[in-house]
Amino acid sequence: MAGLLALPFALAAQTASPTQEADWRRANDAVGALKRGHADVLKWEQANTSAATATPASTLGVAMPTTEVAVRMAWTVHRDLARALARLGPKNEQLIAEGRWTELDPSLQRRVEDASEVLEVAAAGRKAWIEAVAAQQVLKHQRDMLEAAQAAYELGQRMVTVGNWSKLQLSPVQLAASNARMNLRRAQQAAAQAQANLVKTMGQTGLQDGFELPDQLPAIPVQPMTAAELQKRAEAVRSHLPDAESLRNRALSKSAMNVYWAAHALAQDSQGDILKTREFITEETVLHYNGMLKSVWDLLDEVRNQSQATVDAIGAQRDFWIAEADLQWVLQGGEPDSFVSLGGAGGDAPAAAAH
Repeated sequence: MAGLLALPFALAAQTASPTQEADWRRANDAVGALKRGHADVLKWEQANTSAATATPASTLGVAMPTTEVAVRMAWTVHRDLARALARLGPKNEQLIAEGRWTELDPSLQRRVEDASEVLEVAAAGRKAWIEAVAAQQVLKHQRDMLEAAQAAYELGQRMVTVGNWSKLQLSPVQLAASNARMNLRRAQQAAAQAQANLVKTMGQTGLQDGFELPDQLPAIPVQPMTAAELQKRAEAVRSHLPDAESLRNRALSKSAMNVYWAAHALAQDSQGDILKTREFITEETVLHYNGMLKSVWDLLDEVRNQSQATVDAIGAQRDFWIAEADLQWVLQGGEPDSFVSLGGAGGDAPAAAAH
């Protein structure tokens, strides 16, 4: 790794002496020999990671690998729901826990007392889990972006030192590093808040700092539910509702369906053509860099670009699963306070639901 650790310093003097040029070529040869290419180049920075970017250690509690686990734990907080769960029976309880609400009897809430509360708690647990997993995913990629930005800034500083760059040329790189640090802090706070909300939803406040979560959200379905099957389900639900509630559910169903379909399309686009094209560009940039056809600046910029595309894809995937949870709740007669705004990875405030 010695050659890689020296790479930022050698690259800062690309127009310098023949000896420095030879050092730069040896460093590039070392990069080309590595399986992970550009990823290993960036690891030189880890030895100098500042305390400001370090993530505080937290005490994680039990594993929560799926939304089903989250829903069942959320139910245990509400002991008054035990009777309603018993009346629902094991089959319905399993369908609700697994998020297969469209398979439930449309008249369930009218036949079983407190069934609506069972569904409401399940929806809250499901969405809290989705938010926490997504925030954790985003945090990882924000760290990757900061690593690339800091590496670029370190190279820029060395170029200023040897006289190849002015401070004005360094300024955009410095701003990029500063923005990356701020984005990481935002991601850290968002992840902490999402974990805190999950802990609260599970009734574990004060007992543990968070849960051990999977590395990523479940993949979105290839095809969304169709308009025909959703309309059929919505009409079946409304046939068991009083007139006033039926009218309100009609408006809610329309909004929930539109958000659901839009969220699915956005998630497919962000994880399909956009992310695949970005990955292709990154791979080609690495090849050109290893062949000395691209500069380290091109490489580091592309590393940041791909990480940002991944963050956007995670946000779209999160929005889809929240939209899907809200839709299923509405199609069982529920009334969410709001629907996801499809604002991307930043966790924009949700848009108001139909009234």
